[in-house]
Amino acid sequence: MKKAIMTSISIIMILSLIIGCSSGGGKEGGSSSSPSPSPSNNTPASETPAENKEKPVLRQLMPYNRFDPNSYVVSDFLREATGYEVKYDMLPVENADEKLNLLMANQEPYDFVKVNPTQFAHLASSGALEPLDELIEKHGTNMKNVISENTWNGAKMNGQILAIPESSASGLSVGTALLYRQDWLDELSLQAPTNLDELVNVLKEIKAKKKVIPLTGGKDPFQGEIGSAMGWNYGIGQQFNVAGDKIIHMVEDPKTVEYLTFMNQLYTDGLLDPEWAINQANILIERFSSGQAFMLREGWWNAANINNAMSSSNPNAIIGILPPMKDASGKAGAMASGGISNFIVIPKWAPNKEEAIKYLDMKFEEATFKKLAIGEEGKHHKFEDGKYYPILPIFEDEWNFASDLLTGIDEEKYPTYWQARVRKNPFVQTYYETMQENAKGIIYYDALTFAPPIADVSKHKLKLHKFVEDEFIKFITGAEPISNYDKFVQQWRADGGDEMMKAANDWYATTK
Repeated sequence: MKKAIMTSISIIMILSLIIGCSSGGGKEGGSSSSPSPSPSNNTPASETPAENKEKPVLRQLMPYNRFDPNSYVVSDFLREATGYEVKYDMLPVENADEKLNLLMANQEPYDFVKVNPTQFAHLASSGALEPLDELIEKHGTNMKNVISENTWNGAKMNGQILAIPESSASGLSVGTALLYRQDWLDELSLQAPTNLDELVNVLKEIKAKKKVIPLTGGKDPFQGEIGSAMGWNYGIGQQFNVAGDKIIHMVEDPKTVEYLTFMNQLYTDGLLDPEWAINQANILIERFSSGQAFMLREGWWNAANINNAMSSSNPNAIIGILPPMKDASGKAGAMASGGISNFIVIPKWAPNKEEAIKYLDMKFEEATFKKLAIGEEGKHHKFEDGKYYPILPIFEDEWNFASDLLTGIDEEKYPTYWQARVRKNPFVQTYYETMQENAKGIIYYDALTFAPPIADVSKHKLKLHKFVEDEFIKFITGAEPISNYDKFVQQWRADGGDEMMKAANDWYATTK
């Protein structure tokens, strides 16, 4: 309650302070109500001709991480490459939203701020952000060339660009797959399943002959790999999907009842982990690596943990990565994630708006951006067989936190550069590359992946997702009968589902 009150007070303070603040029209310094720039950051025009004016010291606020950006080698590189000195502050690890709201309410003179999507939605709706269209048109040549129209649209509200959008590092990519014991299939002369019928048969054989848990899992009822096999773009792992000429939520999709019925049958037949409703993530890896379970759903980022644990318990084990299974029509699909991970915003009262955009655009220059992303070739990374690899340990020692200093990405090149980070560990590299290769040409993604923050979606999305998660676990484990599904949907609609979906479809109508 206290947290909610403080957040509400902070937003009210922002609104009250913004009322008298003009948009600044893309001009340096904003309105006369904005704080006066520090003398150390600005040289009066009467003393120095505009063309010779020294670059001001810029201030950035950024998310928390365990390093000091003010004494970081990558910060030194950016200063040398752009000629701009930047002073960095971080939000705290706890109560970051409340701190951000307080700083914005007090009009702290930051020149630009890196925020997450939820924070962007709050600041944008409060009127605290400078529209950037004119500034980008004038000073943003590089960023306009490397950020896609889809991504720019995700940073617009009421037709105005309110942020530089930073897409996810890997682009649209697949994060998870079903892992299994290939050596057990070889032992039993079984083939890896390619559809749901074959999956059921394999799980039954494993249960009968190996006396282990066929498929372990826990607190994750959204098994996208199984859902996709019921229809190549059936997104049980995503919330929003396009059906005909509108967006529907997964709870409204008729296939969801089919999916829950299938999962419940697996549970009833003893093919799912009996402790599915309570298992924590670490338990799943332990059961799989110790030989207690045959299969689990896992992300490529956990590959090192899985293989290290397996080599200790079962050094002769062979782990397989299951390609996407096919639906009844013979088509396979793989759910990808991506979209905008961060927004770089300029407050209306920022003292150096034009200089901030100039600096941010310089970071997109090809050579500067590449070195920011993966360091110096021959020192921090190498290029072999068409791929970038990190040079260890210096890459981690000097460039590990470089991604924190990104303020937008080159959407064509960065996913390739970023893979150098994946290649720090051979298991992680193998899992990541295998999952992407298996999904090539068959990915689908959430219908709101590139949507801007939508107030009534943001308002309800998280709480409703938690409600759906809890209820789906009950349906899968039989704690709640599938016959109550319509009653569940009615509750979901009443608790904000209808309002959320109306807002989503109002936005979708603008894209046609």
